Amino acid sequence: MPRGPSYCVVGGGISGLAAAYRLRRAVGPDATITVFDPADRLGGILRTERVGGQSMDIGAEAFVARRPEMPGLLADLGLAGRRISPTGARPLIYAGARLHPLPAGTVNGIPSAAAPMTDLVDAATLAHMGAEPSRPLSWHAGADPSVGDLVADRFGAQVVARSVDPMLSGVYAGTATGIGLRSAVPTVAAALDRGAPNLTEAVRAVLPPGPAGPVFGAVDGGYQVVLDALVAQSGLRWQGTAVVELLRDGGGWNVYDDEGTCWPADGVILALPAPRLAALTAGPAPRTAAAARRIEVASSVVVALAVPGGTPLPQNSGVLVATGEPLHAKAITLSGRKWGSRGNAELLRLSFGRSGDTIARDTSDDTLLAWSLEDLRTVFGIDVEPVDVRVHRWLDAMPQYAPGHGRLVAELRAGLPPGLAVAGNYLDGIGVPACVGAAGLAVQALSGAVGR
Repeated sequence: MPRGPSYCVVGGGISGLAAAYRLRRAVGPDATITVFDPADRLGGILRTERVGGQSMDIGAEAFVARRPEMPGLLADLGLAGRRISPTGARPLIYAGARLHPLPAGTVNGIPSAAAPMTDLVDAATLAHMGAEPSRPLSWHAGADPSVGDLVADRFGAQVVARSVDPMLSGVYAGTATGIGLRSAVPTVAAALDRGAPNLTEAVRAVLPPGPAGPVFGAVDGGYQVVLDALVAQSGLRWQGTAVVELLRDGGGWNVYDDEGTCWPADGVILALPAPRLAALTAGPAPRTAAAARRIEVASSVVVALAVPGGTPLPQNSGVLVATGEPLHAKAITLSGRKWGSRGNAELLRLSFGRSGDTIARDTSDDTLLAWSLEDLRTVFGIDVEPVDVRVHRWLDAMPQYAPGHGRLVAELRAGLPPGLAVAGNYLDGIGVPACVGAAGLAVQALSGAVGR
């Protein structure tokens, strides 16, 4: 029998594992923490594989270094020395069937001036951008328009297609017209709330005043290093089954898995994608389930390639693809250029799939590889012979942060009964730092509800 309280974490991705780790620190060594996940491995959409003899993340590959969650977690786990920074190589944008430098002075693709966009958009768009400060802006504090609608109105549709969409499709597997301003660029929304008279001034207000450090960080050896440490230091037990029902039992919960076993728990953290959360909470938390059903999701697929060393690739970190271009991929990451080559082969990642399409579900591995080689030929003018290939699909893994998402998440959390908490990439941000932060909030909520 367990020596102390018992907790269940449903979902073994980064959100669930971070929650288990934070929970262990909160409740002490005598508690039993069980993580339920029927997959063949823990980690969810974090996945490190050997490609061309090198470790390579083929899910999320980096974290925003300026946010505190990941540096803090790495330090707590004793992994601060494993943090690495990018080389400083800059990305390119493929628009108008050619490559362009990524414009300087943008916030998630939203520009702060017309001049840096000269190579990317036409003269009419440049004139429209230049006149933006002189046009009245109707704004009320708390507004959350889509990024695409606001930027198209203030700067023009070409800026959306060629600068903003390439950024947001890589983050959300969606388009700027489907993502809310407060989710994608909360600092710009806050600047407008504070009274910035136009979008140009709002973007300028949030740009760093001087040279900034690296935007992104990663982990030497890949995210698997972090996953292994979370599992070891949380002392969790992994149950390779799916949870199918939750029932209130006095002050606690009964958790039923798909083998018919009942697991009594003092508290439960649900670290599941929004569609699965909706199904599981329909009975015990119908308000939460209704909110979760309103969160749309997209699927994506990554093709990871190792190509011979010396392949003539540009000295850039990768290529973002503008909307409407005749390519299959939405982004190409030159991983060896971005993080520094650590082997004899060059590593590349091509990402496919946007909200509303079925590429990740319906396209065969052979077709995806053919598309990848075709796109490399089109973009770089080279034919490559891969020495290693990995294809991995992330189905329904990319929540769409539509306008009003913050209010929707507040409704979702408000519907949770005592002893039940949530974590996941559909809550406070899609990136790994936000997932770690949401896991910490779940543990705080659970600790406050069930006591110690």
